[in-house]
Amino acid sequence: MALCSYTLSKVTSSAPNLAWSEILEFTWNLFSYPLPTDDAADAKVLERDEQLAHLEAVVSGAAWELWNDFEQAVPKASQGLLDFWRTTPSGKAILILDGLSLRECPWLLTEAGRRGFRVHRQECRASELPAETTAFAKSLGLSQRSLLENNGATGKHGFPGAFTECCDLPWRDCTNQLQSQPGIVFWHHWPDNRLHDNSVAGAGLPKHIRETRCTLISDEFWAFVERLATGRRVVITSDHGYAACGQFPDIADKEQAAYAKAIFKSQRFADDTPEYGPWVPPIDLRLATDAGDHRYVLGRRKWRMPSGYPTLQHGGLSLLEVLVPFIELTT
Repeated sequence: MALCSYTLSKVTSSAPNLAWSEILEFTWNLFSYPLPTDDAADAKVLERDEQLAHLEAVVSGAAWELWNDFEQAVPKASQGLLDFWRTTPSGKAILILDGLSLRECPWLLTEAGRRGFRVHRQECRASELPAETTAFAKSLGLSQRSLLENNGATGKHGFPGAFTECCDLPWRDCTNQLQSQPGIVFWHHWPDNRLHDNSVAGAGLPKHIRETRCTLISDEFWAFVERLATGRRVVITSDHGYAACGQFPDIADKEQAAYAKAIFKSQRFADDTPEYGPWVPPIDLRLATDAGDHRYVLGRRKWRMPSGYPTLQHGGLSLLEVLVPFIELTT
């Protein structure tokens, strides 16, 4: 899907709410379209990433000020979960797949249909800022996600009456943990636990996509979802996406690169500092959010580090870091 002049005009000349609506529509249409389930899918995902780079350059360049309105203009996944729990009277479940991005949602949608599920809602929503786990947990009333382990957060979150779990167990073991509870919140560490392993040099997006594809089309994963959906309406979402930094160009300007390296080291966000680069468009932004004041790398930028810059990462301001799938289904 090429970036057409209509989309470009809407993003650069509309009010922030309308501009972000256009960005969401373009990004969802690009990444939700079905993908092959074999190795041919890997190249397709890389191709989509490259296509989004054109819109990304606009949002971090000519239209960079849109990020100041991101939290107000884009519906959050966390609020969607709280609303779902409040408005669904009984038989409900939430599955948070840590670090799942829009890249992987076609396999969720295709396999759901193939295996007899009915998809009631499919869209992309916003992560918290910074786009990382703790900020998302706090938005749900938790100080950290680990409180969900072994149903340990009773009364300490926004999901009254829920049985909760948080783990990185194999899917078969997760399936065996599910009983007849009418309400379940299950936060699984996958695929984020593989994201960090695959962020080293020589790995990156191609390897990570192969692994996530194999899981999302597996019988073990869908047996877990089927058990979760038995007698329940299920929402599947994520706390954050991720940036394929291995595909990003290095900052060419030496002064900009030194500035970014000094503030962010090899990360995508940092505590706020009094320093601010003089460049327009900027290469980073300071935003005040519920998680505090932070400085964020803006767009698809990286810089050289002695130990190598991670090939996969999250926490900054790029579209695939801060937009996540939000899918509601039943058997």
